Amino acid sequence: MKIKTAELETVCGPTSQLPHNTQPEVAFTGKSNVGKSSLINSLMNRKSLARTSAQPGKTQTLNFYHLNNEIYLVDLPGYGYAKSSKVEREKWGEMIERYITSSEQLEVVFLLIDIRHDPTKNDIEMYNWLKYMEMQTIVIATKSDKLKKHEIQKSVKNIERCLNAEEDDLIIVPYSSVTKEGREEIWDFFDQILGN
Repeated sequence: MKIKTAELETVCGPTSQLPHNTQPEVAFTGKSNVGKSSLINSLMNRKSLARTSAQPGKTQTLNFYHLNNEIYLVDLPGYGYAKSSKVEREKWGEMIERYITSSEQLEVVFLLIDIRHDPTKNDIEMYNWLKYMEMQTIVIATKSDKLKKHEIQKSVKNIERCLNAEEDDLIIVPYSSVTKEGREEIWDFFDQILGN
């Protein structure tokens, strides 16, 4: 998939009404400092479409990016940021749950996990919940440029083991916003959704 146009079309807060889009949606979720904004910018060949910050927890809304006028990339709030209040964290959790359970166009959720570390308790809970919801889930193992080539496969196996996903048909894509490793695989999933 080649990105010709990408625009932030809708931003939803905790009490906003969700848009009734008629085209497919794909959602990106992950803990606050997993590199989600950097990944979205590198996917779309833009420097600052999604706001990046040295301070985690910047995305506090549901952001709907319309790509090529044919598919929506939905950036969900990062979860598990320790410095945000319990009330804030619950609000974000409710927003994510409301969107995933009510969107009629959502085709797949990309769950971002830092390839350098074991999945967190929140990562595992999110994965299990998506599985329970029977939502197609693809794990993106971010920051792969921080590892040596031979360490990447070992880390992928470890993520699989921690998620207890060896028996599932789980796809894990190592990704680097720096080298763009994994970008073509992700665009292939978009193409499959669009029937290209």
